[in-house]
Amino acid sequence: MIVQRRAVTAVLAAALMLAAGCSSGGQGRPEWTGRTADGTAPGTSSPRATGSVPPAEGSVRVLRTVAEGLKTPWGLAPLPGGGLLVSSRDEGTISRIDEKTGRKTELGTVSGVSPAGEGGLLGIALSPDYASDHMVYAYFTSASDNRIVRMRYDERKPAGEQLGAPDTVFKGIPKGFIHNGGRIAFGPDGMLYAGTGESGRKGLAQDRKSLGGKILRLTPDGEPAPGNPFPGSPVYSYGHRNVQGLAWDGHRRLFASEFGQDTWDELNAIKPGGNYGWPRAEGRSSDPSFQNPLAQWRTDDASPSGIAYENGVIWMAGLKGKRLWRIPLDGTSASAAPQAFLTSGYGRLRTVVPAGGDRLWLVTSNTDGRGTPGKGDDRVLELRVR
Repeated sequence: MIVQRRAVTAVLAAALMLAAGCSSGGQGRPEWTGRTADGTAPGTSSPRATGSVPPAEGSVRVLRTVAEGLKTPWGLAPLPGGGLLVSSRDEGTISRIDEKTGRKTELGTVSGVSPAGEGGLLGIALSPDYASDHMVYAYFTSASDNRIVRMRYDERKPAGEQLGAPDTVFKGIPKGFIHNGGRIAFGPDGMLYAGTGESGRKGLAQDRKSLGGKILRLTPDGEPAPGNPFPGSPVYSYGHRNVQGLAWDGHRRLFASEFGQDTWDELNAIKPGGNYGWPRAEGRSSDPSFQNPLAQWRTDDASPSGIAYENGVIWMAGLKGKRLWRIPLDGTSASAAPQAFLTSGYGRLRTVVPAGGDRLWLVTSNTDGRGTPGKGDDRVLELRVR
């Protein structure tokens, strides 16, 4: 059940700078501001976690390269019986990777994908009832819009023919050469969440009638979810520039990463109905009508895409920043300065997904037209984190 959180109050702290050691020997220096937050999120009765706060400093170890030679990988969805589904933005295909051998099998091409610029086949997610319906959801750019579809995955069919015809679940999200959003995920409430971009048209972010620059909350069939903050609307939060990271903590609190323009990238704790300021504010603001980020970075240090939650920590993949950020949490506040890891040798980082226990799957993004591909790019890595 979705519960409206009370208004967030922000306490600004002095900017901290922390040189963080990493498994690749690099360092990162974030511009960071922590804040305290009061209020509840979906399914919670307290803004603070009941467990211990994670340590201020952590560690990352690259265990192995799971797969390489991927072209424009974007979304990643672990299968319950083993295997990883990976979407290719520019090729419009979904492939299955055997996480033990690295063997790649193309399931098929998603019809209707029209890749250009930052658009194409983006995020993917498994149905909450995947064990029985075998449905794979995908967010993609078509010739006219961004939309969400679902397809049946039938392993019994020959490779290349295992994806059924896409059934459109939701459409009409503004498209552009830039800022198409694209991350989708099913929340702990069983609803489908989608991060969208304002497609380069800044005013859409503040227009609650527009689907651009929003986090949407839908039923699995694509209807506005019950309990949304604006009755009859799929909009869950607004005032976003370009959301590509969604993750929930163990108390069902939603967090989202957001690309800034020239100054500040953000990690936000999402309040139902909250206005996150864009384009009137980028990063922290003194305007009480806007929700302030729990942490922010200079755009050269982050340009965040995917995020994952694991053991009290948000892990955030950076594209332009070419690093993996660790943000320890105390409830909906950052409990310490973020640390940067993998600052050399891996390039642009697109997607990070929990792999169970203390491990993560990490997808690089050097073949997306903005990176410098090296031998073996792009890759899926397995990490051990603390």
